Amino acid sequence: MTKYIFVTGGVTSSLGKGIISASLAKLLQARGYRVTIQKFDPYINIDPGTLNPYEHGECYVTEDGAETDLDLGHYERFLNVPTSQANNITTGRIYQNVINKEREGAYLGKTVQVVPHITDEIKRNMVLLGQGDDFDIVITELGGTVGDIESLPFIEAVRQLRWELGSSNSLVIHLTLVPFLAAAGELKTKPTQHSVKMLLEYGIQPDILVCRTEHHLSADIRRKVALFCNVNINAVIESIDASTIYDVPLMMLKEQLDKTVLSKLKLPLKSDPNLENWKNFLGRLKNPTSEIKIGLVGKYVELPDAYKSITEAFIHAGASNECKVKVVSIHSESITTENVAERLSGLDGVLVAPGFGSRGIEGKIIAIQHVRENNIPFFGICLGMQCAVVEFARNVLGLKDANSSEMDENTPDPVISMMEEQKKIKNKGGTMRLGSYICDLKKGSKAYNIYGKSQITERHRHRYEFNNEYLKQFEEAGMIASGINPDNGLVEIVELKNHPFFVAGQFHPELKSTVANPHPLFVNFVAASLANSRKNNKK
Repeated sequence: MTKYIFVTGGVTSSLGKGIISASLAKLLQARGYRVTIQKFDPYINIDPGTLNPYEHGECYVTEDGAETDLDLGHYERFLNVPTSQANNITTGRIYQNVINKEREGAYLGKTVQVVPHITDEIKRNMVLLGQGDDFDIVITELGGTVGDIESLPFIEAVRQLRWELGSSNSLVIHLTLVPFLAAAGELKTKPTQHSVKMLLEYGIQPDILVCRTEHHLSADIRRKVALFCNVNINAVIESIDASTIYDVPLMMLKEQLDKTVLSKLKLPLKSDPNLENWKNFLGRLKNPTSEIKIGLVGKYVELPDAYKSITEAFIHAGASNECKVKVVSIHSESITTENVAERLSGLDGVLVAPGFGSRGIEGKIIAIQHVRENNIPFFGICLGMQCAVVEFARNVLGLKDANSSEMDENTPDPVISMMEEQKKIKNKGGTMRLGSYICDLKKGSKAYNIYGKSQITERHRHRYEFNNEYLKQFEEAGMIASGINPDNGLVEIVELKNHPFFVAGQFHPELKSTVANPHPLFVNFVAASLANSRKNNKK
């Protein structure tokens, strides 16, 4: 029978439920268990696809085209296993499903209520992934903080499900905060006690407490928390601030979180966790032999989570090259023709990030012209690729008013235009070209050499594409389409022939980079930037 673990949070948000969930899953996976993680978000949006990145950070896209919470990126990066639409559920989707059933007459005239209809739908989704024979353990992370009004139906659903599953088939891990008061010079457990008390009021006794802290928990503190929160002392787990999120699985191993979980679920330890590859990765990450600076030119740089997968992909690629990648965020609105050389000075490579809308576009185009003309390694993603196409059209092909029809509907040269299948779509949510698509690579191209094969799959999230009416002009001038979708001819990758590294993709390679498999485009871009750094240092 599949076992279920529920991870809740208390005291404050942003304590790292996603990292704790992913770390525990990694340890259980390393012991030979088949594990998956799902995220239940309490907001009423159907998915985060229409949310501004300033609101919710990046929107993570799965292989099957679901727009999901960024925590699913952590799950994939830690476990190296793809997630799907079933791994992220929101209040919006729960209510949408219930309302659709009510309209169909599925409730036989009953008054539809939060209990039992909403909670039943939540429970149905919570056990969905565990109903086949794919997983031994399903970890469910509940978004938000205990006490939030919008979280109440999820907490109630967990209470009911625990009763239905039985104590040995499920457990609750509560992530909480033990703050340090500098004036008093001591750690305070009262916030944790209040948070657990609130859970108890909702009918849930947590089995394990994971305590976020800036200072180590003494034995006395652990005993106090255990006594007043009614848990075993070995179920009080310290989660001290780490220098990198990739330290957390080993920290949780040291705290024996996995052993405690398996004991409570009455599952055998099987074997010692095999974490050699993880430790090797950490060794390379923490002991780089060189350092480079990469400029991240984007529109949402004020919020680091807006480009979370990109920054994590740089960590993976840097470790692969035994190189520390220092990412320098540059707001594209701040770049002008007059200051571009100054804004990009000292950088070993430049990545132009994805995004939507016209704000900051000209700054991206100016930055791309500078790196193209000065042979600085360049990597463009999604909108970054489209800006590279517009820049080349204006400054090489001489099409001075070339643009994307997203930015200028009346441009005489729409080198980037809306996909045909998108033109009749009115609704915004979940209607873009989403998910994994195949791409054929041109033999002899940089892309072909980087991937080492002729066909790849990558994840997409866009409405606009390269306008193939201009393809011949581009290729004759030196910008080649090295990646093409074989089904519709969509240009997936463009690159320059006579440039150290100038590669841009319509897809999002950052979404497939994991600790075990760093993405080859990022690995090679970092390598090219490292070579550029060494060349410049010799001058």
